Amino acid sequence: MLRKITSWYGTALSWLLAASVAILIVPVSLQIFSRYTAFIPSYIWTEEMARFFFIWSIMIGAMVGIREGTHFVVDLWPPMSARAQALLRLVSNVFVLVFALVFLWWGIDFTRFAFNRISELAELPLWMIHLPWPLAGATWLLFQGERMWDDLRLLLRP
Repeated sequence: MLRKITSWYGTALSWLLAASVAILIVPVSLQIFSRYTAFIPSYIWTEEMARFFFIWSIMIGAMVGIREGTHFVVDLWPPMSARAQALLRLVSNVFVLVFALVFLWWGIDFTRFAFNRISELAELPLWMIHLPWPLAGATWLLFQGERMWDDLRLLLRP
């Protein structure tokens, strides 16, 4: 049951990533065209919106990368058996879990700090731009825990 939920969540994040990048194109395009044409007025809020969507795109991309197991990957070791690879992945994934806990713990404080504030130009609540940090931490814990469970089962299998 949990596998289906995480699979659905991973798929939803992939679609959300594609949508956020597609939406990011709009304010960036408005910024570029307004610099070179007199037909489009120079909008100030586009810079802020582009920054907001860029941060969300980066954090969602990091979540998808953890889900697919491609975000924090460095190949330094020669080919090993499946059990040795599982052990090495477990050790390295502990560090990813620590990083995820840092994002979750201090991301909550970061978001709480911005809860009653608004952005300068678009006047959006700032917690919306701070929310990706604890959300990424919680998502990394979920996806990384699932991967570590698989590696632990492989390692303990007779």
